Amino acid sequence: MRAPALTPSSSGALLRDPRLRWGFGLVAAVWVLGLIGGLSGFTEWPALFLYVLGGLGVAIWLGKTAGGWASIGVTRANLRAATIWGGGIGAVLMLLDWVNTFFYYRSGGAPMEAMETILVGMGLLYLFPVLVLAEELLWRGVLLLGLRDAGLNPHLVVAITTLLYALNHLFVAPVPMFERWLMVGMALPIGVIGGYLVLRTRNVWAAVWLHGLSIVAMVADIFIIPALARG
Repeated sequence: MRAPALTPSSSGALLRDPRLRWGFGLVAAVWVLGLIGGLSGFTEWPALFLYVLGGLGVAIWLGKTAGGWASIGVTRANLRAATIWGGGIGAVLMLLDWVNTFFYYRSGGAPMEAMETILVGMGLLYLFPVLVLAEELLWRGVLLLGLRDAGLNPHLVVAITTLLYALNHLFVAPVPMFERWLMVGMALPIGVIGGYLVLRTRNVWAAVWLHGLSIVAMVADIFIIPALARG
């Protein structure tokens, strides 16, 4: 259900909607911090921490004060449909990813060594659910629904949020550029499909399910599929 206070139709909607002010403000800050870290040879970790903690913080603040939880897609409305569609499509994409990755490694593709180091060596594997939740609340909850309520064409809304979401991996992923571009490629279908699912159901959990299963696929890409391909 839409929040009346956050559904303006005038040209000033983009500036007046707190979802868009806070959401795009956070993205800009994350990109600047990530760019500084990358160019200085320091690290993208500060940008990643700001991205995750900021995404959760902005969503919680908006849900509790500005427009209510429904304004960012956190609702029980259409929850069953969101779960079925997000989980179902996510499972199909997961299987397709495994097949594609199998042949990638079978043909001699380079392993994602930096990502494996982060997940296992640094013990961050179990924090990925937090990352997924933060990303979906920000991109498909705060920004996508904010842009749509501002009156933008739904296809344009999906295109904008998907493109920015995909490019965001170049600024926050603390891995070599090759692995970042692989993550950009994975982000595109998540952004497009997740975006349309959220617009359809007005429920961000559809995108959370979809994205969550993509993380399961990525973990298998790193730890299981290479061994199968070599065997």
